[in-house]
Amino acid sequence: MDLGKRDSGVFDDGESALAERPVFDATITPHRSLGQNGFRIVMTLVCLVSIVSSIPFVVLGAWPVAGFFGLDALALFIAFHVNFRHARAFERIVVTPLEVLLRKVSHHGREAVWRFNPAWTKLERKDDEDYGLLGISLVSRGQRVVVAGALSPGEREGFADALGSALAKARRGPDFGAV
Repeated sequence: MDLGKRDSGVFDDGESALAERPVFDATITPHRSLGQNGFRIVMTLVCLVSIVSSIPFVVLGAWPVAGFFGLDALALFIAFHVNFRHARAFERIVVTPLEVLLRKVSHHGREAVWRFNPAWTKLERKDDEDYGLLGISLVSRGQRVVVAGALSPGEREGFADALGSALAKARRGPDFGAV
């Protein structure tokens, strides 16, 4: 017989979804100033300059110099390849009233996941008078995890403010009156 009572801690579908709705959801990726199209242009120009510059050496019989021009282009290509590979890394932070989820994926694809209770999670800032905000850490029950390492100090400041507000909102719990 149903008397309209609910078991404590059990939500109906609407309330459960509201309790799990993200208060904050951010993905941080390393900044790259050169995209794929720019990479193609730079590599095309480097190859053209290498070929044009090596022609006089080949004509004079110093053909090994042309090989060194090719090695320079190859070294630049490898450096860009490594750089683009490192751009695959990211951090994702999701704050809900029930948990703080931090997921870090390295450029190799290795994944590390941390889950914290928002009521026990503190945002710790490492400030420098000259350089601004140098680091942000999530601290909970003796566990400290550095976040937002890929951001500049200015970006990190804005991110820390937004994350701090989200943690404060999550500590207050879900707002069941909101739609």
